[in-house]
Amino acid sequence: MIYLLRDRATKEQMNEMLATLNSYIKLAVDIEKSILASGGELHADCEAVLLENGSRQVDIWGADWYPE
Repeated sequence: MIYLLRDRATKEQMNEMLATLNSYIKLAVDIEKSILASGGELHADCEAVLLENGSRQVDIWGADWYPE
């Protein structure tokens, strides 16, 4: 499940996002709007959510997050 996050993710959201890839979370960040989309199988999945919500391609960066 992909979440569009403007605030800190809840523990429930984190667990749902981790369920996609098990050990880490793919995400895309809009560095201008300070929002992120996370939980997809690919960075492009998260990027698409940001673009659908008004982000500009030039402002989007992808990352992986490995929780401890």
